[in-house]
Amino acid sequence: MMSTQHWTQVVADLHQANQPYVLITVLQVRGSAPRHAGTKMVVSHERTWGSIGGGNLEFQAIQQARQLLQEPYNQQRLQELLLSTDLQQCCGGAVTVLLESFVECEQTVWLFGAGHVAQALVTILMQLPVRVHWVDSRAELFPPELPSRLMLHYETGVKLLEQIQAQHDVIVLTHDHQLDFDLVHALLSQGTGRFVGLIGSETKARRFRQRLAQAGLESHLIERLVCPVGLKAVTGKRPMEVAVSIAGQLIALWQQAQPSKQA
Repeated sequence: MMSTQHWTQVVADLHQANQPYVLITVLQVRGSAPRHAGTKMVVSHERTWGSIGGGNLEFQAIQQARQLLQEPYNQQRLQELLLSTDLQQCCGGAVTVLLESFVECEQTVWLFGAGHVAQALVTILMQLPVRVHWVDSRAELFPPELPSRLMLHYETGVKLLEQIQAQHDVIVLTHDHQLDFDLVHALLSQGTGRFVGLIGSETKARRFRQRLAQAGLESHLIERLVCPVGLKAVTGKRPMEVAVSIAGQLIALWQQAQPSKQA
């Protein structure tokens, strides 16, 4: 589906929504071609905006763009196409197009709890290209206006936990220690999420690990629990200090998981 919306607004909207896309630019035209240099179009997984001239040229560009969207990091690809021999179009000229993909940092965080630390952490995460699922039964704690990248959930049942994918990161910081334990136990039992962090002291961490072992969890599952969550080098008990510590640990995790661009 193609839209006539200007590409600059499209890119801004996709960036705000943390949706991956490819920007296609006609860099150079030699001879007869359907569009002039500087023409742009935007391609997402499901939609396109604008046009670089239609026909097989555009079809091939869209196909290449969607190939780039399957990769987990940003790329640039320069492609020169002869309209007559490569694409069987009657124009007869040559077109050089640049495809720029923007897919990086498609990180997803599940945040259980909406207290002071969680609210401070959300403030930080919303400055990053991160999608956040925020979970708490106390609807009155959520702010009235939320970005599109922040999704609210009011229930913590098993069906909700089943939505957490292997590459998602989970932070548990509710107001209830028993709820914390139930969530952590379910997450570790199911092998859910890439990272499972729990707020608390060393004492809480020790007690939770003992309880998890008593509940029958194997040691390799218990070892996945990161508690206390956050960077040890960032100390302090103010909500924002704790939030900065947790955010720093997540950012470090994401950077370590990022593939090398020098390869």
